[in-house]
Amino acid sequence: MAHHDTRCELIPIVTLLTPNERLQVDAIGEGYYHAVHHDDVSGVIRDLKSRRIHAMLFSVTYTGRQIAKVASLVREFPRIPAVALLSELEDKAPQAVLALGRSGVCRLVDVRHASGWRELRGALMADSGDAGYRSLLGQLSVDLAGVPSDCWRFFEALFISPPRVGTVQQLSQQLNVLPSTLMSRFFRADIPAPKRYLAMARLVRAARLFENTGFSVANIANHMDYSSPQSFGRHVRIMLGLTANEFRARYDCLRMFDRFRQDLIVPYRESLQLLRPLTNPVGWTERSRGTGRQESPLR
Repeated sequence: MAHHDTRCELIPIVTLLTPNERLQVDAIGEGYYHAVHHDDVSGVIRDLKSRRIHAMLFSVTYTGRQIAKVASLVREFPRIPAVALLSELEDKAPQAVLALGRSGVCRLVDVRHASGWRELRGALMADSGDAGYRSLLGQLSVDLAGVPSDCWRFFEALFISPPRVGTVQQLSQQLNVLPSTLMSRFFRADIPAPKRYLAMARLVRAARLFENTGFSVANIANHMDYSSPQSFGRHVRIMLGLTANEFRARYDCLRMFDRFRQDLIVPYRESLQLLRPLTNPVGWTERSRGTGRQESPLR
């Protein structure tokens, strides 16, 4: 029987660590994350640009002589969580800790005691989740207070589904509902089509990635699973009438999220209070399926 390599299914993190630290980080991360170890900052940057990396881990011991490059790296990729690892207290360790802090590394984990390794795993798993989008969902939960639970599930999925979920068909599969059912329920409620909500939410996520100045348009297109930078550019132009670079200059994540709210949430609050896109509403019958008209895909 072929061996199934689970590394591609695990959360990927990149590291700059000593050989001994690498062994221990791999051991505590087995089954939780896949650590990609590098010897220098340039290797880390290559991985950040080519793959969806969820966190960076820097050794206090190892990065001392590369601190200027690490500082530049953290400034260029502020939306990718960075953690400092303290495994031994050398003479220069306090200065290295301070230097990492000044560079933008906000989390330090001391693993000189056994409990520290458990703390490190917890830190990497927590930081590598959807914490940034959870804060957006907090605001959205205020806007959508009182909506049916399955309406909330739809909006939550827009921001926490994997980036490869880029069509209504894929989103419907995530939500276990037929695409035609999902679209018809939005249509009957006279609310913009699910495709428009998904398209705008993907721009919110792209805007967050663009806050990492080290990413090019091509990197963003790759991370968001667009077929090409041109495909991403067409999406931005259709939705906002801007080029990808104009979009980057005009919108950060919060501005784009506010655009999402003002265009698609605030004007439809009353209708959304009644929307049950994933379950049959009270009084729904088979005959209510025949609504006749076709909707515009981005209405």
